[in-house]
Amino acid sequence: MDLQRYLEAALDAAYLARGIHLYYREKGFALESKTGPTDLVTQADRESEEAIRSLLLERFPDHVVLGEEGGQEGHSEFRWIVDPLDGTVNYAHGFPFYAVSIALEVGGEVVVGAVLDTARGELFTALKGEGAFQNGRPIRVSSTATLIGSLLATGFPYDVAKDAENLTYFQRALAKGLTVRRPGAAALDLAYVAAGRLEGFWEVKLNPWDVAAGWLLITEAGGTVSGIQGEPYRLGNRYLVASNGKIHGQLLDTLHGR
Repeated sequence: MDLQRYLEAALDAAYLARGIHLYYREKGFALESKTGPTDLVTQADRESEEAIRSLLLERFPDHVVLGEEGGQEGHSEFRWIVDPLDGTVNYAHGFPFYAVSIALEVGGEVVVGAVLDTARGELFTALKGEGAFQNGRPIRVSSTATLIGSLLATGFPYDVAKDAENLTYFQRALAKGLTVRRPGAAALDLAYVAAGRLEGFWEVKLNPWDVAAGWLLITEAGGTVSGIQGEPYRLGNRYLVASNGKIHGQLLDTLHGR
């Protein structure tokens, strides 16, 4: 399997999407709500996903694409998992923390991952078994071994008023005096764990396109990704807990109120 060829296609698609993001940030864009006032979608979301789909399926017509905006049509051993604009609310407000996330799953295993920070131009990439990189330079998770003193991040679903489970975990972390951020783009949060900028991250109710690329980044950078019981993570799990590995047990204990 030529992973480098697939990565090059992912990067071409990601930079194409970034150009669309930048265009609409300059020109202005229409803003719509999908399920509520905080669940937003823009022209940039839709057009960047269309551009990504078109490029990937033109190069690999026997593959399928699962995207946040357009879902998935058909089935194949090769599935691209795409978030064309992770952090749409940030993007809509000009808060510079949003990204393109593209991963390739082959036979149920994620083997290529790319997260492009479209505001800063930082690129995070990983290939299965070949390590993780930021702008072409190898990255590793943090070496911090204690939860106190770690920098953590989390996020909340759009319908947090109806699904408030993560508020319990958040309160438990704060009650221990932990430092927690909520930047608003899970793909970048995961990339930051891989790069050692965060020691840990957890969230409830994420989708495959939010996490597929970041999951590979962390594992290739030496970190750990699991469910909330510590079980191996699988796409579709309601819970995701990610860390540098060294604080993983401590973080899980905290989320469980131990």
